[in-house]
Amino acid sequence: MKALTWHGKRDVRVDEVPDPVVQEATDAIVRITSTAICGSDLHLYEVLGPYLTTGDILGHEPMGIVEEVGSAVTHIAPGDRVVVPFNISCGRCTMCAEGLQSQCETTQVREKGTGAALFGYTSLYGSVPGGQAEYLRVPQAHYGPIKVSPDGPDERYLFLSDILPTAWQAVQYAAVPEGGTLAVFGLGPVGQFAARIGVRLGHRVIGVDPVPERRAMAARHGVETIDPDRFDDVPAALIDLTAGSGAHGVIDAVGMEAHGGAGATAGKIAQTAAGLLPDRVAQKLIETAGVDRLTALHDAIGAVRRGGTVSISGVYGGQADPMPMMQLFDKQVQLRMGQCNVRRWIDDLLPFVEDPTDPLGVLDLTTHRLPMAEAPAGYKTFQEKADDCIKVVLTP
Repeated sequence: MKALTWHGKRDVRVDEVPDPVVQEATDAIVRITSTAICGSDLHLYEVLGPYLTTGDILGHEPMGIVEEVGSAVTHIAPGDRVVVPFNISCGRCTMCAEGLQSQCETTQVREKGTGAALFGYTSLYGSVPGGQAEYLRVPQAHYGPIKVSPDGPDERYLFLSDILPTAWQAVQYAAVPEGGTLAVFGLGPVGQFAARIGVRLGHRVIGVDPVPERRAMAARHGVETIDPDRFDDVPAALIDLTAGSGAHGVIDAVGMEAHGGAGATAGKIAQTAAGLLPDRVAQKLIETAGVDRLTALHDAIGAVRRGGTVSISGVYGGQADPMPMMQLFDKQVQLRMGQCNVRRWIDDLLPFVEDPTDPLGVLDLTTHRLPMAEAPAGYKTFQEKADDCIKVVLTP
């Protein structure tokens, strides 16, 4: 089969690789019909290369048609249309029972001290072949895959694999009271959905992003937007917009490669240095030093009201990032974060995506749909935010 594989920093290629096969009774094989490039895939394209091996298959936002199932898989069958959550969870352990599928005790990558295994996301999360491919082996398929209607375009359901539940969890974690204000830093795909969910739940939503096309898309869905490049002090601007108090909840949907500010510059230097080192040395640097660009996170902390909540959905990778502890303590800020527990939120989200009025605008997110052969160009365009690119979906 053909699959998108990693070969080095900013070097991904479509290669011919062996077809996956059922290895365990709980496996399924899915023929992929659509698979997206996630913003966190760009961290693999730039920063997290030390945890990848040449030939690793990328991608963790897939859906398709079931081709084969193991003997223990009964809730789906060949011919079913399914969405595959990006985290691999068993549904039976204590963590899954508590709705923390991203911490699944069955698939935790204990040798790395990390949570549940993820599709296509480095040795930190199990080196499981990803979904930017013609076929995908799905472990724990007795629980993970979500059966969806055979009707309608893939984009109606595709984003249930990651970014839609990630956005829903981010808003839930932000704990905005009825009639309160939600600020969203970063209007990429997760930020777009988080902002729309906030509007749908009745909150005032302010989105922060330097890219005009992202602000315009958010504005179509009732989101107030600001360009952070217009302000020397972005938190002060948000505080001014909220009658001097700050937002009740703030979502950082940016993560480790934030744009702008002295913190971003220092983080970029550290990320570049890590990228120039041998993999084992670079891994040690990432695991012991502060290598993240923290502009968005620090601005989120500055913009939240006293007693408010900062919800972090953007991916961070540094172990020793500087944090404004005095400010956090003095303002009595709550922090909530973590990989999304996809299966926990599916019952909440299915009514929205199945609603023919498309209340969350799942059909108004994809800006680029490309054949798999053009996946390398898709990564480059998305990484550079060129050609008004907000979301790339690949068709194998």
